[in-house]
Amino acid sequence: MKVLLAADGSKFTKKALGWLMANRSFDGEDDELVVLHVQAPMPPRVRAAVSGEVVKGYYEEEAVKVLTPIERFLKRHDLRWHARWVVGVPADEILRAATREKAHLIVMGTHGRGLVGRVLMGSVAQNVLADSKVPVLLVR
Repeated sequence: MKVLLAADGSKFTKKALGWLMANRSFDGEDDELVVLHVQAPMPPRVRAAVSGEVVKGYYEEEAVKVLTPIERFLKRHDLRWHARWVVGVPADEILRAATREKAHLIVMGTHGRGLVGRVLMGSVAQNVLADSKVPVLLVR
């Protein structure tokens, strides 16, 4: 089984990763965990005000902040995994990665906002749930 873990670096990502390790059912030879971190694009005005190198450096620094602790944790476990990061609309990039990686399951933490929070701010988890072609496991 190939599992895609959407990682935003929050305590909810840590809970989802913890749940995965406690309920491991992908220990087989062909099983793999793919960790994906998606960063929202910088607003055009910000990108226009700084150089492309500054923007690239910012994205890389943010990815390191999120992925390094996860990678450190995963290195202590006996399983196949790889991590990567992209810039884009989070729900779209998660779904695109699930298709590209041929994932059997998407796992993600959810911030658990109520109805008002979802209406006002949207929800990555809600959008992934609505459009995913594979099962989605939300850990709260």
